Amino acid sequence: MQQVPALKIDGITIGQSLAIIEYLEETRPTPRLLPQDPKRRAQVRMISDVIASGIQPLQNLSVLKQVGQENQLTWAQKVMRSGFNALEQILRSTAGKYCVGDEVSMADLCLVPQVANAERFKVDLTPYPTISRINKTLLALEPFQVSHPCRQPDTPPELRA
Repeated sequence: MQQVPALKIDGITIGQSLAIIEYLEETRPTPRLLPQDPKRRAQVRMISDVIASGIQPLQNLSVLKQVGQENQLTWAQKVMRSGFNALEQILRSTAGKYCVGDEVSMADLCLVPQVANAERFKVDLTPYPTISRINKTLLALEPFQVSHPCRQPDTPPELRA
C-alpha cells in the first residue's frame, strides 16, 4: 500500500503497526507489550484496534487528500473526537497508570502517536482527561520521548520538536 510503518527485520519486511508490534512481542518478549492475563490482553488489543483501525486510518493523509484541502481540518477533528469519545469511555474502565493497568502495553504504543496527531489537528483534549493523563505519563518515559512523531527524521520541519 506504500504506507508506513514498515520494519525490515529477521530477513522479512512487516507492514502495519499492530503486526510489527505483535511480531516483536513474539520474537523479543521483553519488555512485554501484551499482558499475560487473557482478559487484559484482550483489552489491550481492543484499545489498539480502536486507535489503529477506527481512528487513525480516517485521518490519514490519503483520506485527507480525498476530503479536499478546505475540509481536512474539520474532517480530522470530527474523526478524532468520535474516536476519542469511545476511547475515553473504554479507558475509564481499563486504565491504571497506563491504558490497561500499570504496565506499558501495545495500547500505549498506539495512544501516544494518535494524541500527537490530535494535537497537530488542534483537537481540544479537555473532554478526554483519561487519555490526556495517560499520554502525559507515557511522555515522561524516555522511550516515548525519543520515539515521539515530532522527533522522527522524516517529520516536516513545522511539526518537529
